[in-house]
Amino acid sequence: MKPCQSCQAVIDEYILDKQLEALRDLTVDDFYVCADCTTIVADACVECGGGVYVPRSESDTPDYCPACRSDLISQTGQDPGWNCDAVST
Repeated sequence: MKPCQSCQAVIDEYILDKQLEALRDLTVDDFYVCADCTTIVADACVECGGGVYVPRSESDTPDYCPACRSDLISQTGQDPGWNCDAVST
């Protein structure tokens, strides 16, 4: 079991997996935060219309879900970042 990178609590994989149902092809192994330190915003991804993962410490909702961001990196070789208007380097 891995500790949450935010609060250091042990990650309850069952609870987090239930929250991640809105994100395609992702499991608890793709995250290092517990269910208490994250939230999922359904239908927010501009590419697939799926859910996005938002750490509770953040106030902005990302435009891309982790799966679409990964797909874009694979296709273009560039990281689009989490938001459409900014390209990370």
